[in-house]
Amino acid sequence: MALNGNGNGANGKQKDPVLVVIQLSGGNDFMNTVVPYTEGMYYDVRPLVGIPEDQVIPITDKVGFHPRASALKEIWDEGKVAIVQGIGYANSSRSHFRAMDIWHTCEPDTIATEGWLAKVIREFDPNSENPVTAVNFGRGLPRALAAPNVTATSIGDLDNYGLMSSIEVVDERDENLEIFKRMYTPAVGSGLVMDYLGQTGRDVLKGADMLAVAPEMYKSNVEYADNPIAQALRDVVRVHTANLGTRIFYTNHLGYDHHAQEMPAHNKLIGELSEAIRDFLQDLRDHDAAEEVTILVFTEFGRRIKDNGSGTDHGSGGGAFLIGEHVKGGLYSEYPPLDRPNWLNDEDLRHTYDFRGMYGTILEQWFGLDPVPIVGGSFEQLQPYEKTLV
Repeated sequence: MALNGNGNGANGKQKDPVLVVIQLSGGNDFMNTVVPYTEGMYYDVRPLVGIPEDQVIPITDKVGFHPRASALKEIWDEGKVAIVQGIGYANSSRSHFRAMDIWHTCEPDTIATEGWLAKVIREFDPNSENPVTAVNFGRGLPRALAAPNVTATSIGDLDNYGLMSSIEVVDERDENLEIFKRMYTPAVGSGLVMDYLGQTGRDVLKGADMLAVAPEMYKSNVEYADNPIAQALRDVVRVHTANLGTRIFYTNHLGYDHHAQEMPAHNKLIGELSEAIRDFLQDLRDHDAAEEVTILVFTEFGRRIKDNGSGTDHGSGGGAFLIGEHVKGGLYSEYPPLDRPNWLNDEDLRHTYDFRGMYGTILEQWFGLDPVPIVGGSFEQLQPYEKTLV
């Protein structure tokens, strides 16, 4: 399926392209992340959670960043942030579980058994020779990385892992696999899940053993914040610079389901996320390891247009970000229309761009893969790269 290839980074050869995925779990409020601050309707429908115009960080004469996203604005000013507006799919699900399952498998209409990134792993490592071709930092395993006969490694804490006894390591592996079983049995059935766990258990443990060497090889002057997303991205740098052959990294930033008390909670998360990405890029640059990295930031759905008194409810028409040295920064697709006749079901943003087109963009333009079998069809692609590595 690969369209073309490139060197392995050794002896001056070009490095293999790498994808870092940051999942914002819970449904990030896109309207309060990239704010339509010149739209009167925004303030009419959000009297309590709307961000005052004088606090927005303008990026155009129509939209601006959340006030806590100043670190992300720094990267925007460098021309390295592509904002994909109005991303979603038809008949968007408002169930966290089902919506995330769709994003992970590219199957809005059926329950799929293979994650989209698992198919990529299979292309990169068809014989499952390297269990750290894809690495998740967190508990359990994202559905995007899971498929029969595909191995991806998940690790909770890279620092503590090296201090564990062999019994503790096995226990953590078993706990991760148990989390995976609880999460995915309702969607795909116990038979597939048990087959997957039985086949991958030993390989996952082997992969974790390989990762244990990464902290010993890493030195940095970047001071990451003491929060989960910052520490996870620091772990990505440590593994990436250890040259273990990892092509896909996955992280999860929790807490975006803001039905109540949205302002303090969302403010905190956007600040953490923006600063973590800025520090992560700086760390990669300091290690001469940024050129080969693209960052994808996504969430399972947006939020409703109107606030509910102190927060926002599940919606659609969200947004995503592509960030990296070779990204051509700017606004992509169209911001969902805010005039009331264009609301979906008289309460929601319409999506203006299919998420599978963004995946296809990454697959073909960044990885050099044929996207059609992976995303399940041909979808309009973006043109966010000034230069690709393939």
